[in-house]
Amino acid sequence: MTTSSKQRVLVTGATGYIGGRIVPRLLDRGYRVRCLVRSPEKLDGRRWRDHPLLEVIQGDVSDDSSLDEACADCEAAYYLIHSMESAGSSYAERDRELAQSFSNGAKRSGIKHIVYLGGLGEMGPGLSEHLRSRREVEMVLRENGMPVTGFRAAMIIGSGSASFETLRYLVDRLPVMVTPKWVSTETQPIAIENVLEYLIDCLEVPESHGESLDIGGSDVMRYRDIMRIMARELGLPRRWIVPVPVLTPWLSSLWIGLVTPVSSKIARPLAEGLKNKTVCRNDLAQQLLPQQKLFSVKEAIRSAVNNLNEGDVETSWSMAGKIPGDPDWAGGTVYRDIQTIEIDADQETVFRIVSSIGGEHGYWGVDYLWRLRGLMDQFVGGPGLRRGRRHPTVLRYGEAVDFWRVRHVRYSSRLTLHAEMKLPGDAELDFQIEPLGENRCRLTQTARFRPKGLGGILYWYSVVPLHHIVFRTMVRGAKKEAEEAMEKQQASGTPAGNAEETPQTVHSSSSE
Repeated sequence: MTTSSKQRVLVTGATGYIGGRIVPRLLDRGYRVRCLVRSPEKLDGRRWRDHPLLEVIQGDVSDDSSLDEACADCEAAYYLIHSMESAGSSYAERDRELAQSFSNGAKRSGIKHIVYLGGLGEMGPGLSEHLRSRREVEMVLRENGMPVTGFRAAMIIGSGSASFETLRYLVDRLPVMVTPKWVSTETQPIAIENVLEYLIDCLEVPESHGESLDIGGSDVMRYRDIMRIMARELGLPRRWIVPVPVLTPWLSSLWIGLVTPVSSKIARPLAEGLKNKTVCRNDLAQQLLPQQKLFSVKEAIRSAVNNLNEGDVETSWSMAGKIPGDPDWAGGTVYRDIQTIEIDADQETVFRIVSSIGGEHGYWGVDYLWRLRGLMDQFVGGPGLRRGRRHPTVLRYGEAVDFWRVRHVRYSSRLTLHAEMKLPGDAELDFQIEPLGENRCRLTQTARFRPKGLGGILYWYSVVPLHHIVFRTMVRGAKKEAEEAMEKQQASGTPAGNAEETPQTVHSSSSE
């Protein structure tokens, strides 16, 4: 089949973990790809954003007009939407509603084939609500009679996936783990590379259309054995695992939320699903679809760890989610802390240093205070500092950085972070860089806070004494780091710039 004759494919969930990886691979194979996304800006900064075969439509599967526009002239569609994080305890009901809306829209537009990724697990009274919801979505998609290829996978092992990150942090931070009984449950993990191959290969195999296909890697093992493999691949000493019968999924989710980047809200349905045996019932997927090498658990974990070490994480579980509307900072009661400093370095170098904020890098000398703030946030149900960051120096619109989310990025001149910590108001941290001449610029750091009610006002004034310490120390630390980096670049003759992506402007939804 020639590239020009490839079908047009609709991808929903393109800003999520799976969708963000499947789009570039479809483009590489010559498919014309249309993405339906709520926030198109979240795709800016991706290497494939300006691909000639890509079309992006802003909208939502719950909106008939934007859904009809997205489905028009498409032969196949990927349904990769899951509302577990955004809908809280009502995620199952919300997932059914969205699936019904999508199925109706696909039927109206003449979509011939739907591809869906769900979860493994035998139906029955013991199936967790999370896995039952994934199965119900597949059934809803089939109700209108369109062929649906429903893939069912257990744990997906890949850098940045929620399951992998949960396991990695548990193993890394706990030399001795008191665990629920589910560590003895059998599962058949699959590498993200194998998942993507299956999802794409089915487009060209009509025999797979309408089938429910269990997919897994080459190993079936217990969770405790996976944990031990993870420890070895991370170069850690042996981990001691002590299963106890009293740890319920609810208690497990609280513990996971405390120790790992995944919040307890997401951890609970995941923990409940771990009690179910998730092993492929047959090898129909391998019979119908082109043969591929299935990774072992060890190979999959090693590949994911290598990607993490190299800073090559395409997508992360924390990238999905709505970006809140920008508050109008021009009016109402808005408190500001503004710090300005001149730096003997060029814009690109300063921007790269500013863009390294959070994660393993920290906050330029006041990490201990931010860690304390993160612990306080976790205590009241916020994300804290657990989410880290996808890449050590590169940020994209919509990405999570600790308890911030990137609201605006303009290469070499501006970075704005919106606070997702639990606060009695709206807060953001903004960095602007202005050139003052060759190898000299001005960095302006602005913290903004709009209080909600009296509680917000009291909160602001209660932390004012720390502001001078925290924010002034941060800009001084950024100055020192940028000037040291500039000296090294000049000594080595290495140009400044971005190691991962071509310099570009990435717009947010805010007006300036």
